[in-house]
Amino acid sequence: QEQLVESGGGLVQPGGSLRLSCAASGFTLDAYAIGWFRQAPGKEREGVSCIGSYGGEIKYADSVKGRFTISKDNAKNTVTLQMNSLKPEDTGHYFCAAGDVCFLTGNLYDYWGQGTQVTVSS
Repeated sequence: QEQLVESGGGLVQPGGSLRLSCAASGFTLDAYAIGWFRQAPGKEREGVSCIGSYGGEIKYADSVKGRFTISKDNAKNTVTLQMNSLKPEDTGHYFCAAGDVCFLTGNLYDYWGQGTQVTVSS
């Protein structure tokens, strides 16, 4: 059964860093585009970053460019999202998803994890 599990969330002060991981089971993650999305209370889900299949294209939302880095570790069947210079507005529940194409639109993805909470606060 295809499954995605996120980890690495937590509470961090503004300016700090977190590293989120998305681990896949039941399928080879490199064969899929993987997206990271976030949703804050009362707000719509937002695409943060995605990476295409087999080392394809990478995209970032304008709000995270220069601060977040997405990468794949094929040996571990995981995708990581390195988040630096975190801001309070980065707070939200972060999800990873697997699909066919690297889009920052959530409704184009087939499999979703349960998410991990990121809170940026002093």
